[in-house]
Amino acid sequence: MALLKLAHMGNPLLREPAAAVDDPTAPWVRRLVRDMIETMQDANGTGLAAPQVHQPWRIVVFFVSSERLSGLTGDVAQDLTVLVNPRIELLGDERVFGWEGCLSVPGMRGVVPRHLHIRYRATGLEGEPIEREVVGFHARVVQHECDHLDGLLYPQRMVDLRHLFFLEELERHPVDLATLLKETRPR
Repeated sequence: MALLKLAHMGNPLLREPAAAVDDPTAPWVRRLVRDMIETMQDANGTGLAAPQVHQPWRIVVFFVSSERLSGLTGDVAQDLTVLVNPRIELLGDERVFGWEGCLSVPGMRGVVPRHLHIRYRATGLEGEPIEREVVGFHARVVQHECDHLDGLLYPQRMVDLRHLFFLEELERHPVDLATLLKETRPR
């Protein structure tokens, strides 16, 4: 196993759509996933997409800890999961704002609107189909990671760049999300 170098915002690979994986059970896929998991864990991340480690493939690894759940029915903890060639179906029009960070945008946090309710489908490492319907933080994580596969970073999803903060400033001057959204008016 090996730690992989993270690509940061500005790297051209992060702006390109990733390619589909022909055989999710191939040994090279298993090796890449093993290294992605080690890299994500070493960086204290919740998820990682292959383009973030300079690999142009539609592969995502993630987990959802119970501490991050919204309390909504359907927002469930998820053990470490590998999604090969994931697809997202947006369910309903409701979007919610929440804080996001990214290993490819280190030291920053932003307020991002995401669809509240999604269904995702993918293939696992054994070739098994994966299909889940989720809401809340679980839905946010999957949308965030799958954006990487389409060449998008979370700042591109933000509706107000005044809600983009350096983490050290946010820690020094905490901001409540609800208060921030109420105080900030569109220009």
